[in-house]
Amino acid sequence: MPKHEFFVDMTCEGCSGAVTRVLNKLGGVQFEIDLPNKKVSIESEHNVDTLLDTLKKTGKDASYLGEK
Repeated sequence: MPKHEFFVDMTCEGCSGAVTRVLNKLGGVQFEIDLPNKKVSIESEHNVDTLLDTLKKTGKDASYLGEK
């Protein structure tokens, strides 16, 4: 499965909790959250646009950094 890295403007545990919630709702993803560096690494068959749109549902700024 491809692994993608995203920037998400997370500042606290609540932010990372929101990311966890939206990704778990999407399903079919394995992810790691790096809160200090504001990065989320996602392994998924979903396309990048779907993943980015999902991350933006948290209300945080999010952008795609590239494949890992």
